[in-house]
Amino acid sequence: MIASFCGANEAYLSSASRRIATLIGPTASGKTELSLQLAQRVDTVLISVDSAMVYRGLDIGTAKPSLETRARYPHALIDVRDPEDSFSVQEFCALADEAVRKALADDKIPLLVGGSMMYFRAFRDGLANLPSANPRIRAEIREFAKAEGLEAVHAELVRIDPDSALRISPRNLKRMERAIEVYRITGKPIGELWKEHAVAPAAERLDCELLEFVMPEIPRQVLHDRIESRLRSMFKDGLVDEVRTLRQRPNLSRESLSMRTVGYREIWSHLDEYQEHVNEAAMFEKVLFATRRLARKQLTWLRQWAKLNLIEASTTELMIDRIKH
Repeated sequence: MIASFCGANEAYLSSASRRIATLIGPTASGKTELSLQLAQRVDTVLISVDSAMVYRGLDIGTAKPSLETRARYPHALIDVRDPEDSFSVQEFCALADEAVRKALADDKIPLLVGGSMMYFRAFRDGLANLPSANPRIRAEIREFAKAEGLEAVHAELVRIDPDSALRISPRNLKRMERAIEVYRITGKPIGELWKEHAVAPAAERLDCELLEFVMPEIPRQVLHDRIESRLRSMFKDGLVDEVRTLRQRPNLSRESLSMRTVGYREIWSHLDEYQEHVNEAAMFEKVLFATRRLARKQLTWLRQWAKLNLIEASTTELMIDRIKH
């Protein structure tokens, strides 16, 4: 499949002008391998679409490309924040737009690769110019959630922004936190601000054609096996020690945005609970379960995504035709 994509399409991609390509897929589906195969043959700029790879020090658990690989094939939007920092969807879109414009100015094909579906949607459809995160307000909301529980946070959201409360799960503190934060800063519901300050979709604001590709869906058991195999390699390569090192950073906590990443969150919690009596096998199973659940969510999201172009042998000709025309 990789050879089919790269070999058949490199001429068209190389000659295409003002075009952006995106490569989307669930964790462990082979996106990185495919993107590197493509980069060997086409003059591309690789742009990471991964909410965890933006953080320095989160290397093993994010399957971040090695320094050697990145030296040969530079990736934008990797290692752009310290793990204590926040990183918003708005910041991602701004940096991604900047990387795309630079690539286009250099007559290269920007290729956005990753599995952070919310980032892809925001990039493609445009994101409203909403206020930046306010650390003080967020800390207040988290303290309230810790003291009163998620139901109380959701009740507050119902009171100030009933429309958002209908869309956001009472278990999703991150999204409730953002909606409440925006309301406290602006005095307006976040949905109202979206309508007032909407940003144009990528194709319009970047004046280009956006070509969207997705990794072909593979049988569930095959994906599960890939996830387990990759996770075993991560544990062997020192993932637990990587988390232990991160825990030594004085301003980093389990509540930090970077530590909500699947794998890091479960290992940090396990280390908190068991201290020196860590059962690595049990820890592995927790991370494996969480990673498989993430993959299911990504696949569900992808099935709902419109106008996808599947990169697989049966649709290669259709993809080539789309690139040519």
